[in-house]
Amino acid sequence: MRHTLRTALIPLAFVLMPPGAGQAGEFDATVTDVVENHILPRFDALAGTSEALDAAALADCTPGPALQEAWGAAFDAWISASHLRFGPTEADNRAFSLAFWPDSRGATPKALSALIADSDPAVESAEDFAQVSIAAQGFYALEYMLYDDQFAEMGTPAYRCALIRAMTGDIERTTLAIATDWHETWAGYLLPPPSGPYRDEEEVLGELFGALSQGLQFTSDTRLGRPMGTFDRPRATRAEARRSGRSLRHVELSLAALRDLAERLSGDDAELRAQVDEGFQTAQDLAAGLDDPVFAGVDDPSGRLRVEILQQAVDHIRQQEAANVGARLGVSAGFNALDGD
Repeated sequence: MRHTLRTALIPLAFVLMPPGAGQAGEFDATVTDVVENHILPRFDALAGTSEALDAAALADCTPGPALQEAWGAAFDAWISASHLRFGPTEADNRAFSLAFWPDSRGATPKALSALIADSDPAVESAEDFAQVSIAAQGFYALEYMLYDDQFAEMGTPAYRCALIRAMTGDIERTTLAIATDWHETWAGYLLPPPSGPYRDEEEVLGELFGALSQGLQFTSDTRLGRPMGTFDRPRATRAEARRSGRSLRHVELSLAALRDLAERLSGDDAELRAQVDEGFQTAQDLAAGLDDPVFAGVDDPSGRLRVEILQQAVDHIRQQEAANVGARLGVSAGFNALDGD
């Protein structure tokens, strides 16, 4: 059976606010807009770029520019959809099989090394590869194979090629399954009138607001917080996707995707949308001016301060959304297990 080696993403709890933000049906247009113009296009893009990635690996499995470019495009699509961690992405550990990170115990290089050392035949079958350690699957594991010198000469060229192709094939199948489930089932659950796991419109709005709030928290606490470490002990080597130089890029992609979601959740409230845009624009400008693609500057006090200012800007957005977007939707963040006691 599939090894469930994973880092738990603890969901936020949400409290439905007293009636007053609107009666049932007021937010039909908002939910429809989010589903049709934010959620579905992102998972369609993820499936399409993943298909192109697998085709590139089948054409040439050499870890060179062509395959790296195809991997980067698919990874971009995942980061732009990764805040939507509910429904089809959570089924069968799909999100973790695509993105096993953070990996605080170094499970990914260990799992890959074991496969290569044993010339594990699981790479020969899609069904068998789906059962290997989840740490050896997905975009982060593939980054090791494409960018880490440690794996460039490990094992035989034939096995490394087979492993890369097994990984890209698994990514393609997983992303296609997610997109298919969204189109055939989950979009209908969210669209008015709510159905499936959602009893009413308020629960749908809570789910969408949760994706926004959790996405901002993950970017602040994990994408920025992990490499920052502490002032006395910065941890630049813990930055996300540092081997491929994508750490800052992921922050920028996430902010762009979350801004789009926040704008859509703002509906036709022009004043609220202006507040949302101002907060995101500040953070995006800070990220664009950082000029530190892997957060190496956190080892220096002045460099750390610049990353910390960006983190504070992301935190400010999150507080703003809770107070403003959440109030419009009639939803507020309740107890968050990620905050501790």
